[in-house]
Amino acid sequence: MGLQVVGISEIKISYSLDDILITYSLGSCIGVTAYDPVIRVGGMIHYMLPLSQISPEKAAGKPGMFADTGVPELFREMLACGAAKERLIVKVAGGAQLMDQNKFFNIGERNFLILRKILWKNNILIKASDVGGVISRTLRFELETGKVTVKSVKGEVEL
Repeated sequence: MGLQVVGISEIKISYSLDDILITYSLGSCIGVTAYDPVIRVGGMIHYMLPLSQISPEKAAGKPGMFADTGVPELFREMLACGAAKERLIVKVAGGAQLMDQNKFFNIGERNFLILRKILWKNNILIKASDVGGVISRTLRFELETGKVTVKSVKGEVEL
């Protein structure tokens, strides 16, 4: 299949070792990758906001818009494909403070905090992350190798 773009508020799962999941413009948004290296299935979400309570109707139609609805959906889909929770390798990028230098809304920080709470409650650890700061990021996930990279104005790093 090749390059699969994960747009804002989207969740994508893939078995195809030819696939590369990529999401662009992670500012305050968070990108999460999950990978089961045994069955080689992977997924990615690009969520915008921490909590769906501000718009339950939007969350019902687009669960990937919010951390509290999208992240559990990502894991449900992964487990439905045969992934095992204890084997999942989770990597995270984003959560910057781009337009909110005075930290009035703190969306990026709140997005990362709620993700950590969700994962902690489900006994899932974050293996690597590149979050915070004031830079936009691109998150890239190669299914064949499980390699996850983050690209920004600072360059490209492997998580």
